Amino acid sequence: MIRNEPEYKRAVERVGEEKKRFEETKAQLKTQGLTDEEIQRVIDPIESFHLQLKEEVESYERLKRGEFEELINLRGLGHLLICVRIAQGISQRELAERLGVKESQVSRDERNEYHGITLDRANKILEVLGAQLSSKVELPNKLSA
Repeated sequence: MIRNEPEYKRAVERVGEEKKRFEETKAQLKTQGLTDEEIQRVIDPIESFHLQLKEEVESYERLKRGEFEELINLRGLGHLLICVRIAQGISQRELAERLGVKESQVSRDERNEYHGITLDRANKILEVLGAQLSSKVELPNKLSA
């Protein structure tokens, strides 16, 4: 997951580099007389990496636009907190200052996607980010006896 602008910029550069590498490798393999099937076996991992990196870039861009995935039963709460920070355009350093903690603490927490975070702490992070989390409870249909 891309967590900040420097990582985003580097990932965008790498997408371009990987695309070029992919095309160069494919052309080189063709000159070696390999069949299309053999070429595909060689370039599949390169293409897979390129597509994964491209998806990370696109995901970060969606977050910057404020587009979030749905949160189910609080699974992914830590990931959501990171997404909210990114969408608000707030750096890890600024979040740390607002929370009164060191930047290294925020970096470590985000790297672990706030694993084991308390609800009080999650609420504090949402507050300093100026965000509000809404919930909806859905009960299973009860069968009549």
